[in-house]
Amino acid sequence: MKKLIFALWAFCGVQALSAQTLEKMNWFNEPEQWEIKDNSLSMFVTPHSDYWRISHYGFTVDDAPFYYAEYGGEFEAKVKITGDYRVRFDQAGMMLRIDHENYIKAGIEYVDGKFNLSTVVTHHTSDWSVIALDEPVSCVWIKAVRRLDAIEIFYSFDDKTYTMMRNAWMPDNTPIKVGVMGACPDGEGFNVRFEHFQVKHLPDKRRLEWLEKNSAE
Repeated sequence: MKKLIFALWAFCGVQALSAQTLEKMNWFNEPEQWEIKDNSLSMFVTPHSDYWRISHYGFTVDDAPFYYAEYGGEFEAKVKITGDYRVRFDQAGMMLRIDHENYIKAGIEYVDGKFNLSTVVTHHTSDWSVIALDEPVSCVWIKAVRRLDAIEIFYSFDDKTYTMMRNAWMPDNTPIKVGVMGACPDGEGFNVRFEHFQVKHLPDKRRLEWLEKNSAE
């Protein structure tokens, strides 16, 4: 039985989902300018657009560009992000979204002249956490791992060493939209490029635990 478990993991864990092909993904709030070339997506982020719900500021906005595909179950997603950030709150990153009241966005956000690793978690109302960087960075990798009812968010500057920046609740057994987003609440837009976007299935943790407990020695 243990051999069967390992075989199941090997088959499911390394399979990239075909729907992650950029040409097959979908727009929510499509921007006026965007292009797919050499497996990368470039876009000019829509001016005066953002994702935020209620808390602290007292308003709700849900109008920034988001390019996504929908997935079920457990998975690992990652993407490389390079942006020409210009004004306060310019941001680009990965988004995981169930609906307008339940989503996570994580990436780089430009605030008061500094680059920040930023995560917004929204469940009816939004919260915001940041890790200030000492100096600008040319790019960042963001990785999200969905396991059961949690999503772990990691960052890297070389796609080798990843550091966790957030662990957040998200309902499990619920389809979720996974993709890339950019927002420009205060400015007139900026250019951003997303490269090497990929999503890999992970074997269902509960099923593997059940198989392990019920395996014949």
